[in-house]
Amino acid sequence: MSEMFNPPHVGEVIAEIIESIDIGTREFSRAMDISPSSAHRLLNGQTVVTPDMAVKLSAVLGNNPKFWLNLQANYSLYHAQSSVDTSHLRRLVADAPSPVMAQSKP
Repeated sequence: MSEMFNPPHVGEVIAEIIESIDIGTREFSRAMDISPSSAHRLLNGQTVVTPDMAVKLSAVLGNNPKFWLNLQANYSLYHAQSSVDTSHLRRLVADAPSPVMAQSKP
């Protein structure tokens, strides 16, 4: 498995976007309909992006909600792989291809 690069927290990406369009934290928080303190925690990497937050980010900043959730998942997974000790765990199943999940079409 290739090693994942150190991905940025979603807040860093958001901060760069709002800075590039010359928007402050308060205006961002109003657009998102969240408190300024919630916006501050998000921008400073002190909170995670939930599915609800991803939908709001999509509406306010563009991209789709999965984009925002994937950024969060990449960040969270990287840090978990760096910090979780699995040396005492015992594998129960050999590596095998994952079953293909059936996808429903609209």
